Amino acid sequence: MKISILLPYKENFSPTYAGAVSIFINETLKISKYKKNTIVYGNTSFKEKYKTKYVNLNYNKSLIKSSTKSYIFEFLKKEKKNKSDIIEFHNRPSYLKYLNNLKYAKKVLYFHNDPLEMNGSKNINDRIFLLENLDKIIFNSEWSKSRFVKDLANTYAYSNKLEVIKQSIDRKIVNLKNKKKIISFVGKLNSAKGYDIFGNAIIPILNEYKDWSAIVIGDEPREKIIFEHKRLKILGFQNHKDVLKNLEKTSISVVCSRWNEPFGRTSLEAASRGCAVIVSNRGGLKETITDGIIINNINSLNFSKNIKKLINNPKLLNKYQNNSLKNFYLTNKYASSKIDNYRNNLLNLDQINFNISNLKILHITNLNEKHNGRLFYNTGRRINNGLIKLNHKVLTLSDRDLLTNYKTIRDITGSKKLNLTFIETVRNFKPNLILLGHADSIKPESLEIVRKQNPSIKIAQWFLDRMDTKWKNNKIRFIDKIKYMDFSFCTTDPKVLNLNKYKVAFIPNPVDESLDDMKIYENKNPEFDLFFAMSHGVHRGVLKKGKFDERENLINLLIKKNPHLKFNIFGMNNVQPIWGDEFKKNLYNSKIALNLSQGKPLKYYSSDRIAQLMGNGIATLIDKRTKLNKLFSDNEAIFYNSIKDLNIKLDLMLNNRNKRISLAKKGRMKYHKKYNSVLVADYIVSKTFNIDKKFNW
Repeated sequence: MKISILLPYKENFSPTYAGAVSIFINETLKISKYKKNTIVYGNTSFKEKYKTKYVNLNYNKSLIKSSTKSYIFEFLKKEKKNKSDIIEFHNRPSYLKYLNNLKYAKKVLYFHNDPLEMNGSKNINDRIFLLENLDKIIFNSEWSKSRFVKDLANTYAYSNKLEVIKQSIDRKIVNLKNKKKIISFVGKLNSAKGYDIFGNAIIPILNEYKDWSAIVIGDEPREKIIFEHKRLKILGFQNHKDVLKNLEKTSISVVCSRWNEPFGRTSLEAASRGCAVIVSNRGGLKETITDGIIINNINSLNFSKNIKKLINNPKLLNKYQNNSLKNFYLTNKYASSKIDNYRNNLLNLDQINFNISNLKILHITNLNEKHNGRLFYNTGRRINNGLIKLNHKVLTLSDRDLLTNYKTIRDITGSKKLNLTFIETVRNFKPNLILLGHADSIKPESLEIVRKQNPSIKIAQWFLDRMDTKWKNNKIRFIDKIKYMDFSFCTTDPKVLNLNKYKVAFIPNPVDESLDDMKIYENKNPEFDLFFAMSHGVHRGVLKKGKFDERENLINLLIKKNPHLKFNIFGMNNVQPIWGDEFKKNLYNSKIALNLSQGKPLKYYSSDRIAQLMGNGIATLIDKRTKLNKLFSDNEAIFYNSIKDLNIKLDLMLNNRNKRISLAKKGRMKYHKKYNSVLVADYIVSKTFNIDKKFNW
């Protein structure tokens, strides 16, 4: 990997007079694993440079041509010879128009100031241009990022290209007992930095507390604000090492900026040296400390009050000092690892090496939480269990439950909030695979956003329902987002649905050992002969008045032809449907079950009822026209080819207990061995990631 870092024009990459940008780059680069692969380019007048690979961009100054353009063009000459994999440029969004033609390189922009006050990012079109042409945009605070995304559409505001990497410094464990009674101010001595606020607060304090003193580090040739006191030392500009040495002695450090500091290195450094820090609540200043006093109403009186509070309460002062050190986390190692991490991601180094057996998977499906356990035994949970048993890290979003929770007057369906939650979850979790199961409320636009933000991510979907004849609307649902899918899966043979032009594969309805755990064939005295259960809609949960299901004709015909049999039928003839453990209890108390789906038999199609029946070890009747006899033999399920044949085989099995038990046992064993949740989950992952493995279907 070759990396070029382009400094802002006139940024001094020198310890002699270093700015915050140079300090940050030097300190993080020293410990980067790509240190040897990186060249820093700048225009530094000081003889002493930081000890890293550095190229000074020298050029002939001209009255006609701007110095900035000459600086950039000199860099382009060097870069075209070097051909970097990544170009990182700092604090000059306007440079992109010159760098944009370097198509071979990934480009990263760092913001150290307010984006809305910089040429090249002030207006919305500028920022959209940056987002569309850069590979990564780094901010030094959440505040800076919030300024950049102001008034941008969600498509851009939630872009994964945006990342916050705060400035850093290595913490030094100082002995707090050696702290002196010193109050410090570090920064430009101007009103924007609040030097006048500090001076007006500190002079009365020094008059009142004779054993305390103050130091001021900094200069300002353009604005003269003068304060004098015999215990107020104005040290002027100091090199970075001397600043830190002074902070090691300081007890209280004050940063009282009026302007919105995008981050504020002074308070960061003070916290790293165990100072009790008082900051203005401006810009990103409060993000520089974990423990300190934050002043909202910025004036001398408020700063004076809080300085006195610490002076008068040594225990409180010591508490802030201790916590500043103990909770400090913005180390150079922390920042450098975040920088190296995005570099890896930009060049897909992590994707090349990630372990397919330990993926991060975001699984979005209806887990039916709002139904209070009634629909606990569902396919989404079975597939989820399979993914977890494969040692994948699985995060679930139960989309329909979230829709219910997210409904408001402004968002009647909850869909807007759900899709924002989805995008934000992807941004935070960074999954390798997004798996959708009947997640209709996830919009194609949302998938497009996460695709743009995460080009290497895989997306797949699974679908259980019928997609033919009067259920053609289900096919529309299935193919609605199919262009965003790396692979799709359904419980019907894709060929009979004319899905050949898409990447679609058949999956069997999976069983799961933790859910389908009964061995009904061990029940020696079941009360009922035949079990069948259906519903007028799983979410409704009860019979719907006036609703008729054509399967009722077949069931009623069976009842009429077999008055001697004891039927255990639910979901028709005014008998309410059953769910959950009530379903399992009645299933266990039956000898044979009928697996009968709506509509005409379709190759391989069955509702997930088949997994509950065969998976729990009951002898199961299946229409032979479903071609499921290609997955199970006649010794594992009872296949019939007509109503007459169904009657004959039902009677035969009821009169042959040993054969019925043997068939149920073998059927259960086959299902759990060859079509279980782990295998189905593994198949989904393998097909999606184009891994060639053989499965039983």
